[in-house]
Amino acid sequence: MPDEKRAEKKRAAGAPGMGVRPTPIRISKLTRNLLLLVALIVVAYIMWAVPAAPIAIIGGFALALVLSFPVWGLSYVMPRGLAIFVSFMILAGLILVAFFVVVPLLVQQLVALARAVPGLVADAEKYGLVGLRLVRDAGYLPGAPKEIISSVEQYLADSASGISRNALGGLFGYVTGTFSFVLSLFGIIFIAAYLLADVRKLKAAYLFAIPHHYRHDGRDLWNAFGYSLSRYLSGLALVCAIQGVLSSTALYLLGVPYALVLGAWVALTALIPLLGAWLGAIPAVIVAFTHSVAAGFLTMLLFLIIQQLEGNVLTPRIQGRVMRVHPILVFLAVIIGGGLGGIVGVLLAVPTLAVLRVSFDFLRPRLRTDEPSETPKDGEPGRRSALEGGAQDVRS
Repeated sequence: MPDEKRAEKKRAAGAPGMGVRPTPIRISKLTRNLLLLVALIVVAYIMWAVPAAPIAIIGGFALALVLSFPVWGLSYVMPRGLAIFVSFMILAGLILVAFFVVVPLLVQQLVALARAVPGLVADAEKYGLVGLRLVRDAGYLPGAPKEIISSVEQYLADSASGISRNALGGLFGYVTGTFSFVLSLFGIIFIAAYLLADVRKLKAAYLFAIPHHYRHDGRDLWNAFGYSLSRYLSGLALVCAIQGVLSSTALYLLGVPYALVLGAWVALTALIPLLGAWLGAIPAVIVAFTHSVAAGFLTMLLFLIIQQLEGNVLTPRIQGRVMRVHPILVFLAVIIGGGLGGIVGVLLAVPTLAVLRVSFDFLRPRLRTDEPSETPKDGEPGRRSALEGGAQDVRS
């Protein structure tokens, strides 16, 4: 009895969740649309004024997608919560090893490489002059070899300066100072952890927001997006790591200097579709040729083998055929992404193409156009017969 009295008092007081229906607030459609527009403008302004917010959101989603496959695999042998914890502990261990072991060696080799750049340029110029003279003697060179070498050096210097300014400006423009960087990193990890932990709740909320008769399709779309993006991103991270380790190890065994820096460059350029393989090999081949001619040719052969391994073994087996997009479309997407957003656009080109591909596959069998009904003749009913309706359902 006391419990019933307390419940009755709460109902009388209008306590939430006790059966009291909320009083509707009537607004017009125009007011609703204006409120939605204002909310979108506020969110867009916050994203523009606080760059750490979109970095944390996008990075958190990407990290959650990358870790989704390890979590999924570990969930077969342990509870999902423990699988998430173990995955993040492994990631933290890799970061600590990289920070305390790999990064110091990388910085040391990078400084040594920067000091050796003038000598490398001189050696490259010597080899370039020999090759251009052979081309000139064959009658295929319109100008003097030294003039062509000078113009190429000037172009490369200008390009390197522009890339450095853009990279530094983009990096320190978005993440200014140590505090902002740490805050962004914490935000990425925090969002990724909660996305992995609450993925079922997020999926339930997403499906609840969809009309009942579309929920089956909404579930298919959720599964398609999750599978494609997580398989692509996690596979890309693994492929980049494998290429970087293979390149560094092979270059070290060949005696090529700065093997760790060159391998790290290969891993970074592997993020760029199609063009990354060539961009990653060029510095290693140049450094190898300045070391010795034999090392140069062996390095060329090495990268040819690595690219064949990546294209025919690693990517098909690790990433699968998640894209199912012709390489021409991938190349065009990379060009368009680079023209619209620079290096960020290049990196986002293939994930965006994957989203478009999944959307196309989802909408193609579902979108239908309303066919105009035939004009009824005199004495015939204005609606189609049940047989005609059934035939239309079969066609759709």
